[in-house]
Amino acid sequence: MSSTPMFLQGVFGFVGAGLAAPAPLDPSLTFTVPPGMTAQPLYFRGGNSSDELVYVTLTRDGTSMRVFPMGARASVNVPLRVVEDVDPDSVLALTFAAPEGCSGSIVVDFGWVVF
Repeated sequence: MSSTPMFLQGVFGFVGAGLAAPAPLDPSLTFTVPPGMTAQPLYFRGGNSSDELVYVTLTRDGTSMRVFPMGARASVNVPLRVVEDVDPDSVLALTFAAPEGCSGSIVVDFGWVVF
């Protein structure tokens, strides 16, 4: 079976709306699994330039799959080898939350394969 690597990645500025208020960070951080295909997440890497704890949530069809906290001026690298397959037509998205008024930049790199 052949597979194709895919990525959601970039550097994004942010202003926090509260840790309890995750929201889309950027429209480019969304992917719909093509009909007849399956996706399998492989890893998430991220970095936070602010002085506060922030987090990114991987969602599938609007429901949280995994949460990736990043400390102040810190980074995270999480292998996702045990994550289940994501069905065709499912929407994968990365949302973001930070304390209210907190600002900075976040670097995200989420990789998966489609087969």
